[in-house]
Formats: sequence, C-alpha cells, structure tokens
Amino acid sequence: MSRSFEETVLPHLDAAFNYARWLTRNDVEAEEVVQDASVRALRFFSNLRGNDARAWLLAIVRNAYYARGPRRIEPFTELPADHEALLADEGLGPEALTLQQETVGHVRDAIEQLPVEFREAVVLRELEGLAYKDIAEVTGVPIGTVMSRLSRARDRLLAILAAATREGVRP
Repeated sequence: MSRSFEETVLPHLDAAFNYARWLTRNDVEAEEVVQDASVRALRFFSNLRGNDARAWLLAIVRNAYYARGPRRIEPFTELPADHEALLADEGLGPEALTLQQETVGHVRDAIEQLPVEFREAVVLRELEGLAYKDIAEVTGVPIGTVMSRLSRARDRLLAILAAATREGVRP
C-alpha cells in the first residue's frame, strides 16, 4: 500500500502546531518549529513505520524544538481574538459561558506555569489525546516516566489552581 505524505502527515499539522505552541509559548516560533519539522518529516517520510503518523510527527516537532537550542521563555502571543469562543460550549447560558471561559483561561495559565517536561506531558495527553505509549515515543522516555510526569503535573496544576482560588481568582 503506497501512502502519500499529504494523506498521511498533513492532517496532523494542527496538532503539530498546537504542541509547538505549548512548547515555545509563541505563535511565530511555533510556526518556525512546525516548518522545520515538516521539512524533516518530508525528507524522512520513507522512515515512517506503521500507521501512527501523528505520534511520529509530534516526535519530530519536539526534536525540532529542542534542536533550536536554549531561548528565553515568552508568554503566549498572537492568539486569535476569538480563541475563547472556539473553546466555548454554545449550549450554555451567558453566565455559565462566561464562567467556563474564565475557567479555561485559568487552566491555560496554570499549564503555562508548569516546567516544560510536565507541560508537554499534559498537552500530549489531555489536549492531544495521545496514549501513554505514544507520549513515551514522542518524548523519548519510558512509559513509567510519562506516568510519573503526568501525575506530578496534575498535582502541580491542582496546587496552582487551589492557590489561585485562595487568592480570590476563580479557577
């Protein structure tokens, strides 16, 4: 069975960009990382084994990010003006919708505060829906390490959100 790059890899570019944005915390740099990763993926497409192009591409994105070397950490920039609306449950009333959007913002802020290895584990599992095995493949660590990072990341997220609640910020 012959597969094309366009059919196999390109459907996962949104996931690649989302992952790169969480790693870089910057839309412009995320675009550059995904561009580098896409070129590498095209060059090494013949090395793709199996049917899981998504995990394969995300591993290339991760490697492209780390290959860029150290850089200062920036907050998220250039989010679309309607990004909160994209996450909203339209079946909710105005008050519930506003509370949901605030909660999403607080959780996003809490995720941003995590160290990169915890942040990427949470993003890959909870936002991208990857299995532990796939996260281990993407990050190049054993499954036990993935499980540990997720557990520790979740504990930190709960602590960050609890602290925000104590300070009067509603998570």
